[in-house]
Amino acid sequence: MSSRATALVTGPATGIGRAFADKLAREGYDLVLVSRDEARLKETAAELTRLHGVDCEVLVADLTDTDDLARVEERFRTGPIEVLVNNAGFGQKKPFWENPVDVEEKQLDLLVRVVLRLTHAAVLPMIERGSGAVINVSSVAGFLQRNIYSAHKAWVTSFSAGLATGLHAKGVAVMALCPGFVHTEFHERMEMDKSVIPSFMWLDANDLVDAAWKDLMAGKAISIPSRRYKLIAAAARFTPRALIARVSTVGLDGGRRRAQ
Repeated sequence: MSSRATALVTGPATGIGRAFADKLAREGYDLVLVSRDEARLKETAAELTRLHGVDCEVLVADLTDTDDLARVEERFRTGPIEVLVNNAGFGQKKPFWENPVDVEEKQLDLLVRVVLRLTHAAVLPMIERGSGAVINVSSVAGFLQRNIYSAHKAWVTSFSAGLATGLHAKGVAVMALCPGFVHTEFHERMEMDKSVIPSFMWLDANDLVDAAWKDLMAGKAISIPSRRYKLIAAAARFTPRALIARVSTVGLDGGRRRAQ
């Protein structure tokens, strides 16, 4: 049986989630990988074991399903999880008023309710041990009035920062990671026209995760990668809402036109 610490990552097959899985494996963690795509999840687990020599446990779960979510929560009680990365998520191609309300509710569940429940399940045993860390993948969109996705991510950032303050003295770290545009499958799935986004705005997922890990080790409650996105987040605090709303539509119209 492995003596390594264990980390749990949701949405680990691609993009930021995969970059976190690779990073944690390189840092010496065994992994619990959570996704609803069983075939891809097993393929990812096998590859991570081959590349890094770590043990990978597979949990096939649709986190918006109550029973599946309960099984993942139970995993925090059956064996110590030292690091949780809440990464699973998806975006909407259409505006709020054009989507069925059950679709909007499913996104709310995954981006907010699941983050709340898994964080709660994780921190209770971490508090008992006096150690552990939770990274909740948020977005710089949470600093902008962009769409419902922005509202969900604003909650994730505020939730994480508030917990970080309360749990620091108990030896538990909580951090919100707020990336901007990252080269992943996320934008392709939304059929967004990536050409409308300037090349300098795109980030590499592995570089992003390396920077986030350094911020976690430094005790930061909010990690905003790259100087350009730090400036955007800072400017959002002092920029009139009307201007933010106009700038925040960049990338949306082109994506919707392509999807039509």
